Amino acid sequence: MQGRLLVWLALLFGGAACAAPGDTLHVGSKRFTESYVLGEVLTQAAAPHAKVEHLQGMGNTAIVLAALQAGRIDVYPEYLGTIDLEILKHTQAAPLEQIRRELAAMGLGVAVPLGFNNTYALAVRGGADGPTKLSELAAQPALRFGLSHEFIGRADGWPGLSKRYGLPERPEGLDHGIAYEALMQRQVDVIDIYSTDAKIRQYGLRVLDDDRAYFPRYDAMLLYRLDTPARFPAAWKAIAQLEGRISATDMIAMNAAAEIDGQSFANVARGWLAAHMPQAGKAAVPASAPVRDGLLAKIFDKNLWPLTRQHLTLVLAAVLLACVVGIPLGVLAAEFSRLRQVVLGLTGVLQTVPSLALLALLIPLLGMIGTVPALAALVVYALLPIVRNTCTGLLQVPAGLRLAAQALGLRPMQRLVHIELPLALPVILAGVKTAAVMSVGTATIAAFIGAGGYGERITIGLALNDNDMLLAGAIPAALLALLTQAAFELLERLASRAPSQRV
Repeated sequence: MQGRLLVWLALLFGGAACAAPGDTLHVGSKRFTESYVLGEVLTQAAAPHAKVEHLQGMGNTAIVLAALQAGRIDVYPEYLGTIDLEILKHTQAAPLEQIRRELAAMGLGVAVPLGFNNTYALAVRGGADGPTKLSELAAQPALRFGLSHEFIGRADGWPGLSKRYGLPERPEGLDHGIAYEALMQRQVDVIDIYSTDAKIRQYGLRVLDDDRAYFPRYDAMLLYRLDTPARFPAAWKAIAQLEGRISATDMIAMNAAAEIDGQSFANVARGWLAAHMPQAGKAAVPASAPVRDGLLAKIFDKNLWPLTRQHLTLVLAAVLLACVVGIPLGVLAAEFSRLRQVVLGLTGVLQTVPSLALLALLIPLLGMIGTVPALAALVVYALLPIVRNTCTGLLQVPAGLRLAAQALGLRPMQRLVHIELPLALPVILAGVKTAAVMSVGTATIAAFIGAGGYGERITIGLALNDNDMLLAGAIPAALLALLTQAAFELLERLASRAPSQRV
């Protein structure tokens, strides 16, 4: 029964990304600039031959891989070293044929090497002083390391690197999008980079020599579901023509166009396709001049309504489900004093679980990413104010009214429905209002697992260190929270008048 409910919710709230998987080629990307750009290149190359949707910035490797295995996406750009060491958990580089055999057992394949190697590296500020090789870091324990969260946790990242080089430092987690600025502002001394990052040259950083050959090759390739070429033969043929076409110089230039020049990912991809694959470029709208959009343009772009719809759907569904669960729990807590502390304590503890940690727990538990785990997390966070206010409102009903209702022969359920709940309604609505306003803000985390909403702009802004894009996600969310609060205050006034009018 619970499984059927989750499937129904996924179909109801998942939108186009979950509907009719055979009709739409779903392209995924991770939450950093290069992945966004490559996702757009794939999308636009395939667009003349199939209906294509790009699910941008879905999260880290684990989340995007889960989406691929679950059928939420069909293909995404990945790196051979990541597949080999992080996904397949090899301790040493394996031959490509072995990698393909092991992926085939998972229903996946790897193909279409794009033409460049984007390996990991560590970098420091340029200048005459400072280390030049990774082996020199062990002798400088005072250096402050600011590394991306994924790099800190990856098997081919910090754990293996620190062992290979005997590094005693303890790194701090830092989003890749702001790492360069933190380095230049001397908040950290060492960061992890991708070798095709445009900002290496912009900031004049020194890339440390991997003198013990720790990092493997990270050739950019496509990780895909094995049934994708058969389901989308024309689109896959067009995508396959990308093989060997994107050089490291091309990729650095595209990253620079997005991060430094402020071009949209779609424009960057369109410009590259027009220059290097004219047959694909002709099907696309010509790339516009590289002009950085302002804040208003980013707020009111074509994605505003789809993102608003996704955000509203998440909030409304979460609050509705939280009411369905929370109000009965509040009634039980008010009716049975022994249960009161247990119910309130449990909902209070759930409220303290960090949002990203809760999502990380829900993804393997539910076996999917996207709307359903995001919705489950929002329901958990919305429960406490609804349960607490329901219990408080019912306990505030005068004992005399309860006795009078009992004297009139009303059964407990009749007293609850006709006397107690109406009198407690203003207090309950206040709790629902708190839950709804909180949910508007909390729903921005949904974008980290591919569920959409205003958080998509925030994740893109983090990836690009683009304050305007961050505000383009934060401002609509704040306005929606204010509108939600105003709507509930109106409902509270109406509810507070109702009992007096009936009396």
